[in-house]
Amino acid sequence: MWKRLKKQAKTSRFNAEKVFLASAQPLQEAYNYFKTHPYGLDREDVDIRLKIYGGNEIANEKPTHPLILFIRAFINPFIGVLMVLAIISMIIDVILADSAEQDWTSVIVITTMVMLSAILKFSQEWKSTRASEALRKMVTNTASVYRNGATQSQEVDMKMLVPGDVIYLSAGDMIPADVRIIECKDLFVSQSSLTGESNAVEKHTIIQEDTTKRGSVIDLDNICFMGSNVISGYAKAIVIQTGNDTYLGTLAKTITGIRAQTAFDKGVNNVSFLLIRFMIVMVPFVFLVNGITKGDWFDAFLFAISIAVGLTPEMLPMIVTANLSKGAVTMAKKKTIVKNLNSIQNFGAMNILCTDKTGTLTRDQIVLEKHLCVDGSNDIDERVLRHAYFNSYFQTGLRNLIDRAILSHVEELKLHYAKDNYKKVDEIPFDFVRRRLSVIIEDKTGKRQIITKGAIEEMLSICSHVEFKGQICDFSEDLKIEALKVCKELNYEGMRVLAVAQKSWVTKDHDFAVEDENGMVLIGFLAFLDPPKPSTVDAIEKLHKHGVEVKVLSGDNEAVVKTICRQVGIDTTYSLNGLDVEKLTDNELKDKLEATTIFSKLTPMQKTRIIKLLQEEGNTVGFLGDGINDAAALRQSDVGISVENAVDIAKESADIILLEKDLMVLEDGVIEGRKTFGNIMKYIKMTASSNFGNMFSVMAASAFLPFLPMLPIHLLVQNLLYDISQTTIPFDTMDSEYLRTPRKWDASDLKKFMLYIGPISSIFDILTFALLWYVFAYNSPDSQAFFQSGWFVEGLLSQTLIVHMIRTRKIPFIQSNASWPVTSLTFFIMGIGVILPFTGIGSSIGLVPLPWSYFPWLIAILIAYCVLTQLVKQWYIKRFDGWL
Repeated sequence: MWKRLKKQAKTSRFNAEKVFLASAQPLQEAYNYFKTHPYGLDREDVDIRLKIYGGNEIANEKPTHPLILFIRAFINPFIGVLMVLAIISMIIDVILADSAEQDWTSVIVITTMVMLSAILKFSQEWKSTRASEALRKMVTNTASVYRNGATQSQEVDMKMLVPGDVIYLSAGDMIPADVRIIECKDLFVSQSSLTGESNAVEKHTIIQEDTTKRGSVIDLDNICFMGSNVISGYAKAIVIQTGNDTYLGTLAKTITGIRAQTAFDKGVNNVSFLLIRFMIVMVPFVFLVNGITKGDWFDAFLFAISIAVGLTPEMLPMIVTANLSKGAVTMAKKKTIVKNLNSIQNFGAMNILCTDKTGTLTRDQIVLEKHLCVDGSNDIDERVLRHAYFNSYFQTGLRNLIDRAILSHVEELKLHYAKDNYKKVDEIPFDFVRRRLSVIIEDKTGKRQIITKGAIEEMLSICSHVEFKGQICDFSEDLKIEALKVCKELNYEGMRVLAVAQKSWVTKDHDFAVEDENGMVLIGFLAFLDPPKPSTVDAIEKLHKHGVEVKVLSGDNEAVVKTICRQVGIDTTYSLNGLDVEKLTDNELKDKLEATTIFSKLTPMQKTRIIKLLQEEGNTVGFLGDGINDAAALRQSDVGISVENAVDIAKESADIILLEKDLMVLEDGVIEGRKTFGNIMKYIKMTASSNFGNMFSVMAASAFLPFLPMLPIHLLVQNLLYDISQTTIPFDTMDSEYLRTPRKWDASDLKKFMLYIGPISSIFDILTFALLWYVFAYNSPDSQAFFQSGWFVEGLLSQTLIVHMIRTRKIPFIQSNASWPVTSLTFFIMGIGVILPFTGIGSSIGLVPLPWSYFPWLIAILIAYCVLTQLVKQWYIKRFDGWL
């Protein structure tokens, strides 16, 4: 058998014919066909099949191999130009030169620069990849599997599933592989990730007649596919294909790594394209001017190429990646796992947080506080409690906090023995439309009854009778008003209320459905208390201080939601419920969204609609949810936030996972997101403004000087040193004022910034030209090395100082200091720039020692540069009300 399986594994990938055959097998022969047993595989079988089929993973999702990353580090314009210059230098200075005149200096220097640049980029990306992978591994999805003959399923990592495993599925579960349904009850599955259809599809144990004619494998009624998820009901199924052999595996190349571009992504690209457009215009101009005025077209070509390198933001990808990975690692230390690195900047831009009530505002420790009769009296004989207990104990769907609270309360009262006198006949699982759940049980005398519990309005709609003060009577309008009054009083005390009903002497034997939930007898209410967290009030205040408005999107009763919100300091003046939302058009709802802070009795699609309309109004919206009903809203939001113990589909849909379901953790994430965004913006504005300024300086020098203002190698070394000085920006601090408000990309602001700040450096470059030309008389080709060395030093120091000038809207070194890594590295690079002309390395690339009398002038120029930049900065902030 194992040889045959191994042969199949070698030739397999997704095989539609194989799935059709699996679907067509009779139920009684299914276990034999798949070489398994009703209670699963044993350990030996699992180990062998893991060796044959491999882990249940999509290969395309594996991290990039370090060797590939290292090779990619050499693929960028900066490296390309350096390599061209190295080859040209090798040909001219070594190959074509006489043996006595061979000069390896330029080749060695340029090759060293290439290796340093590539290694720097590789180390950042490799560190980012490892950090991201480590964070993803902290969030695992599991599957309920029967193994080793056990009658109870056990949770195992989805990656460890193999063909032949027998699994159990319930509401909220992701389908962990391609599976054949063996047993199921009211099983509805969402296949939207595979088909794009939003409506749930019902699955069965055998093929229905109407689906055999469709011919599509995805329409098979008794097959569920990896990537889909269970909306309601439960099932027992056999795994038929895993990993790359699944239907999802065939789509992996088209879905892995593809995501919609955010405004920030587009903004970063716009910066690159803007500078490249400048480069396209400027490089030919510089080439022609220098070729015509200097007569050496080869040197003019090399100089123009070097200018192109200087204008290219070659470090931008590395800086962005380093910022995001550093932010993710920092957030992980604060119990926040970032699945999608790019979501960090959206976290910082978030100005509205939509959240559920339970477990976020409250302690997530629901306690059954009261069980009452319909008239509001205490359930003295515990009849209401017993029926609620049977409903929670015998149901096999998603066991939520409500069920756990009921079971726990019964255990405390030592009434759990009551279940021993009953057996389960069937159940009608919970769904988010009916908002109720029914079980059908039978006692030892053969008496069969339906027991239903659920939300008040939905329960009242199926009850024709009521047990009132010990008597069963018709459920009149007056009694309904009386019952609703009891519920409202409990709601105003902050309690969540569910109703319990039953119908006795049921004659039906099997195949119970929603239609059987009628003619019920309402017998009482359950009141649950989930008190607010002590930290919630402080957390909401801090979020408000940081410009994040909190809106509550809950499926709970309006009175309960309002009570909890009042207790935690959320304004309850304006609220809407699900019925209100349904009646309003999109435009009408938009008009109400800004003022409304509380939304109650919402369906999953209504949550998604509200988030979408908030986004259309220009807001960056985060959504915090942990249930199956939150999956669509998590996907729609700019930042999907879930928790570690959420249902599988919620964790899969989220960008960020909280290890603690606490708004205090969110506040830390918001601040870190803004720090990350701010540090990226620092680099973008530094690069854009300095490159824009250099454009004017080079154009002026090229037009009026009889020699090149700097050699190509000088420009390349200067550019590399400047880029290195910026590599510690991800570790810089941000001013507290910057962190107080949400931050969003604004491309128009960047253009203004370039136009007003960039030319400042050109003013002082031209002053340096005048100083070198007139004061020091470096105005002939014989003294060009001194001129080039002088501008090299001034250009590098002014560029590096701009790091400190732009990183804060305050006065640098006085009102705001950079972090020690930034300060140390920038001054270290400035020191190298000053010393380099006096060294052998500097001499080898054409730099010469400068007279000491030049440095007082240099200090004066740099001080004047900083002062003017600060004055323009203050004017710019007042004029445009912004900086970074």
